Amino acid sequence: MNWKIGMAVVAGSIVAPPHPPVDVHAEYVKIPSGRDTITAYVAYPERTDRAPGVVVIHEVFGMSDFIRQTTEQLARDGFVALAPDLLSRRGGTPASADAARKLIAGLDADTLTADLDATLAFLKRLSAVRPERTGVIGFCWGGTQSFRYATHDASLGAFVVCYGSGPEAPAIARLHAKGLGVYAENDARVDAGLADVDRAIQTYHKDYRYVVYPGVGHGFLRTREQPAVADSAWRAVVRFFRDNLER
Repeated sequence: MNWKIGMAVVAGSIVAPPHPPVDVHAEYVKIPSGRDTITAYVAYPERTDRAPGVVVIHEVFGMSDFIRQTTEQLARDGFVALAPDLLSRRGGTPASADAARKLIAGLDADTLTADLDATLAFLKRLSAVRPERTGVIGFCWGGTQSFRYATHDASLGAFVVCYGSGPEAPAIARLHAKGLGVYAENDARVDAGLADVDRAIQTYHKDYRYVVYPGVGHGFLRTREQPAVADSAWRAVVRFFRDNLER
């Protein structure tokens, strides 16, 4: 079965999509969250069976071309990917990156969790998705949120943290999913917390492995300062999701 652009699999209004690659079907959707509505970008793979689903959490810049492209790339790699604009309650991601950062800094953790809960529930209800096979990935600020959310939702099968900070040790004790970390050698602020994460992972016997990629800095999957390194890291992400969500 092919998944068509504009097909409302779950109740919610559809916004005109941008122009995704020809091998990906993508659209904007509206997701109810409490009394508010979250705008999200969803991309579907070309496959005949149901696919695992992945929630994509954006950087501190909010919804961006990079996040839309990453969502589409996950679809090309075989997943239904859904990226919420977590600034929706503030009117959506502004054009200015500085304005987005300021809005992100003011977000409430409990509200973020509620919006991610709503996003994951929406993803699981899509008829193209295997609801028991879902994961989450985040970048920068979103990487921190991906780690935090994995300590909250026990139904996740896998989570990926791309240069995000880890939660406190007691939260790590609540992890159920397997995790993969993608870090950069030239990212001292984030990397400084890895020793604490290591200790907590060992203390609570959790499955979280990570790679610190050499010669690159924070955000290297977006900046592609070294394309070969970025491509290697992305292949590792896709392999990890396939190993833990497809099988």
